[in-house]
Amino acid sequence: MRRSSTFARQVLLVRVGRRDGDPRIGTDLVLPERLVDRPRRRYGLDRLGRAEVEAVMPVSPALAPTSPVDDSPAMSIPLLPGERTASRRMKFALVNACTLASLVIGINAIFVAMAGQARVAALLLIACVAFDGLDGALARKLGVASPFGAQMDSLADMCSFGLAAPVVVYASLAGSAPTAAAAVAAALVAACAAIRLARFNVSPKDGRFFCGVPTTMAAAVLALTVAIGLPLPAVVQIAGVALLAFAMVSSFPYAKLARLLKLPPWLWLAPVIGALVDIRLTFALVVVGYLVSGPLLWLHQRRTA
Repeated sequence: MRRSSTFARQVLLVRVGRRDGDPRIGTDLVLPERLVDRPRRRYGLDRLGRAEVEAVMPVSPALAPTSPVDDSPAMSIPLLPGERTASRRMKFALVNACTLASLVIGINAIFVAMAGQARVAALLLIACVAFDGLDGALARKLGVASPFGAQMDSLADMCSFGLAAPVVVYASLAGSAPTAAAAVAAALVAACAAIRLARFNVSPKDGRFFCGVPTTMAAAVLALTVAIGLPLPAVVQIAGVALLAFAMVSSFPYAKLARLLKLPPWLWLAPVIGALVDIRLTFALVVVGYLVSGPLLWLHQRRTA
């Protein structure tokens, strides 16, 4: 018992300072090699190296893990890449003003729809579609396209086409369709628009086809449907809204407008003449034909691949 207490005292008091408090002066106790190796053999520490022992050592929870500090100076990313002249800044401001106009008009479309004027709100949505197409065309033509403008356009699209369009649809279905069904259809449009925009931001761009119906075109279809007042039962309208929402997040290829404009001119005579005869029926046929073109192109690509 006495030997064990002596050994414990020697292990704990390895370095004993003097009573005068000088930490620089102390007494080092040198233990015999057989006494040092005895606890290592007893607890199996002779099989562990120093690095392995340090790897399992407990860390005090009061001490946060240290990480290397990055002393490099912060670099600001310019909103407008390239030469920053007064002329290019004015062009950049003009393009972003169109984007903000689409966002502000979309907000007002929500207010108008909440006031019960669904057709006026639908016309405001059509104006949002016009400004959304204008800002992209101006950015490419004036040479001021930038990542900032792309993010601004995506946020404005979510406000105008992901939020305002569902509100307008809900306001148009109020009174003619069950409230729960109209709410579900409107929420489905908002959710699918958010997924569609997020996927578009991170996906590689294809110059020929869209992957799914773009949110701008879906909002235009919904706005025109409300504006011209298609005489369809409420159940058919809700089913059409849900189908359009799922078409936005589908993987079917849909032709872009630039590709459609390359079609033979005589193909454009049919919808023009049909609009003069019955604009509602012609609009419905054009929308159905465009929605069906996606699965047909997908089947054609699979067969030719």
